[in-house]
Amino acid sequence: MPSSKNASAKKSATKPLLISAGVALAAITLGLVSWRATAPAETGSAGSGAVAAPRTDPAAELKALARREAGDKLAVGRADAPVVLIEYSDFKCGYCGKFARDTEPELVKKYVADGTLRIEWRNFPIFGAESEAAAKAAWAAGRQDRFDAFHAAAYADGSKEKGFAEPRLVELAREAGVPDLERFKADMAGEQAAAALKKDQEEGYRIGVTSTPSFLLNGKPIAGAQPLDTFTAAIARAKAGAAKQ
Repeated sequence: MPSSKNASAKKSATKPLLISAGVALAAITLGLVSWRATAPAETGSAGSGAVAAPRTDPAAELKALARREAGDKLAVGRADAPVVLIEYSDFKCGYCGKFARDTEPELVKKYVADGTLRIEWRNFPIFGAESEAAAKAAWAAGRQDRFDAFHAAAYADGSKEKGFAEPRLVELAREAGVPDLERFKADMAGEQAAAALKKDQEEGYRIGVTSTPSFLLNGKPIAGAQPLDTFTAAIARAKAGAAKQ
């Protein structure tokens, strides 16, 4: 039986993590609320005056961020899956790597395979130039249908410690089976990659994402690389909720 001293120490050690997760979770929700409150009102003609467009429900807006594009290269799962997990992540983030290695494969095996879950990735680099380069490289690998394999290689145990300079990114693309490496390098450095990255970043910042990994599961925030059970329980709730609609 653990001593009261050990139990107290354990409780103290977990408290900052819980506080951090709570702050990040609140930031996602409040970020969108704040943006909606300060965004310019849309107007339209109604008789002799302009009428402000009604504000929409923040929870509904978060859910609507799921793109559900059939040809999305940074997504797996059916476009009409009842549950969508949006992941904002950085290839230099250790906790993102842990989630990618330990939890995500189980979610794919259990829920993507049976049509319940769709996962949409958003590149959200927060650790500097190499993070942004890796994000563009992942997008470029996706142009040749190798995003999943690049994602796995870049998040492999010990990968981030090798850095993400261009030669390393080309090596990862080779590991991922990207067939045309010259095209990969051109795509990685091109304007489309930069635009795609900007789109993902602006979406994340707009809703208040401040740390990685951050998730939206049918619009409900999940902060951090939580245990598998957290995601399975959330998916079960979301699936049940979708069935009632």
